[in-house]
Amino acid sequence: MSTEIPQYCLRAYALFFSKHAAREPFKQSELDWIVSQSMKKKIFSILLKAGWIEKEARNSYKCLEPEKIVKGLLEFKVPKVIKEATKPYAFANLSAVEIWSDYSYVQRGIEKSPYFIKVLKKDLKYWKEFFNRRNIPNYVNEGSTIGEYIILIPVHSINAVDKDGLKVEPLRQVLKTAKDNEMHQYAYNYMRDKYGTASA
Repeated sequence: MSTEIPQYCLRAYALFFSKHAAREPFKQSELDWIVSQSMKKKIFSILLKAGWIEKEARNSYKCLEPEKIVKGLLEFKVPKVIKEATKPYAFANLSAVEIWSDYSYVQRGIEKSPYFIKVLKKDLKYWKEFFNRRNIPNYVNEGSTIGEYIILIPVHSINAVDKDGLKVEPLRQVLKTAKDNEMHQYAYNYMRDKYGTASA
């Protein structure tokens, strides 16, 4: 899994890759005469955390292949990273339909992958920072971008249940969402068949 990096880190990666490709290890000292000590540490920290380089040995690193990095930029991260959150949330709307229908309805592709998530209004700052720290684009109520992104829906209270390790709107609510949209008829029927009277 890789994430976007600032331009100065991209330039450092380009320098390392053009000199060493993904075969040869290199050391932090290669930047000694180019940037300050603190900037050098920052660059290496960001490149490691973002998945652009990996530690080879105690003092050496290797570049990952650019193809792997580029593909990693579009990997789905949200279902994994949201489990690190400490504030309440609930996957909502079409994201909840997707989860409850065991992904028989899928609203995402690498081109566009929105997640609709209800959060408490008082926790909005926490959630913006949570996703920003992980380089996941996020918007309040509406927005769009290429790849994976979050639509935060601020609410005063959250009603959520656990489904496969994720907090999701309750099944009854999700069934109503699916039933009210004929495009989701297949997912609605799937959920009714799977959960039967428990969903009524």
